[in-house]
Amino acid sequence: MAVNVVLLGTLSYGVYAAVLSNAHSGDYIGLGAQSDSQGLINRLKGTSGSSIPTKEQFLNPDGTYFGAATFKAPYNAKEIDQLATDAGGIRPTMASYFLSWNEKFNPGSITAAYSHRTLPVLTWEPWRGGQQNPNGLVLKTNIDQPEYQLSDIIDGTYDSYITKTAKSIAKAKLPLVLRFAHEMNGVWYPWSERVNGNKKGEYVKAWRHVHDLFDKAGASNVIWVWAPNIVRPAPNVKLKLLYPGDAYVDWVGMTGYGVRETSPAVTFGATIKQIRTFTDKPIIITETGAQIDSRQLGWVNALFPWLKENPDVIGFIWTQKDKKTGAGANWRFTSSAAEQQAFQKGLATLDLATGEQVGASSRPSSSSSSGKKS
Repeated sequence: MAVNVVLLGTLSYGVYAAVLSNAHSGDYIGLGAQSDSQGLINRLKGTSGSSIPTKEQFLNPDGTYFGAATFKAPYNAKEIDQLATDAGGIRPTMASYFLSWNEKFNPGSITAAYSHRTLPVLTWEPWRGGQQNPNGLVLKTNIDQPEYQLSDIIDGTYDSYITKTAKSIAKAKLPLVLRFAHEMNGVWYPWSERVNGNKKGEYVKAWRHVHDLFDKAGASNVIWVWAPNIVRPAPNVKLKLLYPGDAYVDWVGMTGYGVRETSPAVTFGATIKQIRTFTDKPIIITETGAQIDSRQLGWVNALFPWLKENPDVIGFIWTQKDKKTGAGANWRFTSSAAEQQAFQKGLATLDLATGEQVGASSRPSSSSSSGKKS
């Protein structure tokens, strides 16, 4: 929150309004390009440039997305510059950040992401926030939040907040990736159907309700990501029963970290197999990293060939954080010289997404029709 206040404090109301009113005159030049101080300034002044990108430009990317979740994303350009240096000079194409429902959405976060050539990926969490769970435990205060039961979303309790957020995103015009109520198949968030007084079937109803409110608000620039956790910690939960349907989802995300596993194929394989029984939507790894152990280096080395062998996985978002910067463990690819070298070498083999307009045939298309709106 402090970061948001600082950013808004540096922009006068009139200048900030110019970002929104002159969105079509931005100097968008694609993703992953070197930042420059004139990019945001030109947008603020309304300097003529290339037209604003569309949602469709990002849905079927011309390459692989390389995203990162960093401590101050998406606001701190220096942090992104350092990340690019650490990654061997390759700049990320996505910036991942989080927002709880007891916080107001800041549309400046979208502009900040585009100012350093990244596609913003917002994880929007319907709770009042919580603390890191200790290893193997789930804090009661994290899941017992009765004011955020799924039924409260369904019955309209939060309609005003949802609609206000949707209108703010719509007004910004620039595409935003929205990962709403992620890891719903686990039991560590209050929107899981297995905790907090929730009932079976309510997750899908809540998702569709939020999506419908965004539609009514005209937020057509949102890329919707339904993102369960990998099935390892919840093997008996059927993901299909939690899926809102293809009409309500653009991409399927996954949270999955290399923990005591030899390769990404082992980490993600069972989850992808289950997902492919009910949807063909593109898949993106929305959180990942490798545990520091004897398998870490092998897992990192295997990640990039695995991505190339699975073109329906359109990208990954690396958690470049440790315990001091908001993560439960040290997931930074700079945790050792050997891991950093492996990451740099592998990343250099990928053709990264640029965010330019491409045909829908550049990636595997969606053919599933489950959950279509009537």
